[in-house]
Amino acid sequence: MLNKSPVTTILPVIDMDRARNFYEKKLGLAPKGFAADGNFIFSCGGEATIALIPKPQGTKAEHTALSFEVSDVVGEVGELEKRGVVFEEYDFPGLKTVEHVCVMGSDKAAWFKDTEGNILCVHESRV
Repeated sequence: MLNKSPVTTILPVIDMDRARNFYEKKLGLAPKGFAADGNFIFSCGGEATIALIPKPQGTKAEHTALSFEVSDVVGEVGELEKRGVVFEEYDFPGLKTVEHVCVMGSDKAAWFKDTEGNILCVHESRV
């Protein structure tokens, strides 16, 4: 049943205007508007959506909250940097970025934070 259900990722935001600007202007997502529950919805990837939920005290996960699958990570990183997105650099055992990109076998990934501190990712998968 659920394998045919559209998915919504819900991200907490402290400053709705700041977050909306980031997702619309810097990431280029299509705004759908406010839902009845006060969340602001963006379309992405067909039927998938992102809901920004107002949370004055904020919450941040210490892991990737959302990852966008792209066909060319290096190209996408370049485009997002032109829009002002700042990428993270990591150097952990088993996970090291070089010029923002981590190569893991045939997969590549790059991470950045939104204005609220949520960790987001662009990844390229060669399965």
